[in-house]
Order: sequence, then structure tokens, then C-alpha cells
Amino acid sequence: MLRLLIADGNERTVRERHAAATGQTSAQSYAQVIHGLEPEARCTLIDPADGDAELAKGTGLGDFDGLIFTGSVLTVAERSAPVVRQVELMRRALELGLSVFGSCWGVQVAAVVAGGDAGPNPKGPEYGFARRLVRTPEAGEHPLVAGRPDAWDAPAIHADAVITPPPSARVLARNALLDVQAIEITHGNGLFWGTQYHPELDLGRLAAMLRFSGEGVVEAGLAADLDAVEAYAREIEAIQSGSEAARRTLAWRNGLGPDVLDARARCTEIANYLDRIGRSGGRQAA
Repeated sequence: MLRLLIADGNERTVRERHAAATGQTSAQSYAQVIHGLEPEARCTLIDPADGDAELAKGTGLGDFDGLIFTGSVLTVAERSAPVVRQVELMRRALELGLSVFGSCWGVQVAAVVAGGDAGPNPKGPEYGFARRLVRTPEAGEHPLVAGRPDAWDAPAIHADAVITPPPSARVLARNALLDVQAIEITHGNGLFWGTQYHPELDLGRLAAMLRFSGEGVVEAGLAADLDAVEAYAREIEAIQSGSEAARRTLAWRNGLGPDVLDARARCTEIANYLDRIGRSGGRQAA
């Protein structure tokens, strides 16, 4: 049975807004995905952005097989107290030797811990999908992206990204908008795997996140107004929950294939991470 610690990247007020908009916090959504892949996994959810967030008495990081970082609206460059607390959690976990996974925010935190840099993507944000992701030449047959086709799409919601990978990094995937879409980072005794895109988001949650991020979508010039964002969100939502004919038509219109539409394929990187820690006991050297 895998014992996983899931760290929600958002502060309490944002978690509450997120839950109101999507029905779950980011950590709860991740736990649901984990249980779909590994029904017997035991997930402990924590909120490291909050000053009063602690593990249960008598429990330490060493009691877990792995640590997962969710997305967040925070910016690493702010170096605010909620950011610093999460940077320190990542640092402690990696120095201890844990295997850590993260999407979006988690990738940026790990990169900064290991000596890289994160900030606004010079080529602009991705709202909706990261398109035509491909392996880098150095990725080879890396197990994080095992099972991915030559090119794939994935749900994505971000403005910031890893700009300068740390010296210990191996960049595994990229696309036309961003050079660092998937990465491996070694630091201390630990190992981090992560994606800038969101393999944990199904299309219903992605639609909810588009609504939640609507002002950012408009500010980026990707939609004329919030009504346009809502129309796009409804269309994405209908690809998952509409009639079979509607799903087929909308998937064709949006250029989406099984890499996004099939639940297992969409979660490829998370499944690969769980497979690794299941075999290694959560430690890099195993």
C-alpha cells in the first residue's frame, strides 16, 4: 500500500474559492486521481502554504513513500511566507531522499530549490491545452514519459514556468511555447519528476479551472471577454459529459485525441510515478 503526502499549493482563501468553483481543492482532486490509479493508496493531504499546517503528531516525511505538489496561483518569485514554506518542504523532502512529483507549481518550486529559475513564460501562458508536446533529445526512454506517443496534448493552465532549469535537471518534454514541459531533477538524496502541464485534470475540472482563471485568459488576449471564456469552458465540459455525437464533434473541432480523451492516457505521468515509487519504496537509490 502506497503512503502518499499531497501538498496543496494554495493558501486557505484560494483553496476555498477553488473548491467553490470546481467542487474540490487541488489536493482532493489529486487524491481522487491517485485512488483511481491505485485504489489502496493512502493519501494524506496537507496545506503547507498555511502557517498552521503540520503533519499529525508523531508523523514525519520519512513515513511516506512519496510527496506530490499540486498547482497554485502563487508565484515563486514573490518569496512570500506561503512560498517559502513550500520551498522548504520541497527542500526537506528531497534532502531526505523522497521521490517527489509535481505539476505546474510543483515543477517551479523544485527547480528553484535545485538552483534553477522560474517566472512568467516569455512566450505567453497556456490556458486550456499544451499542444504538440514532444520528447527532448535527452529524454530517450525516460520512464516518466513512457507510453506517450511521438507527440501529445495535455490539459494546461499556467502563466509562469521554469525558465532556467537547474544544473541537475534533465528536461524530458517541450513544445513550441515552452522548453520545459516535463523534467527530472535530482537534489540531495531525492528525485523529482514533474510536468508543467496538468495530467491530473479531466475535462470537467479543466473547464472549471478555465472559469476560475477567466480574468487571466482575457488579460492574456486569448478571449475577448469572460463570456467567451465561459463559452469555451462549456464546450470543453461537453466533450466529457455531452452526448456521444456531441463529444465526437467537439473533440474533432478542438483537435483532441485519445491522449486527452482517454482517462488512463491523460494520467500517464502520474501512473508512471506511482509505478516507480511502488517498485522503489519511494527512495531515489532503490
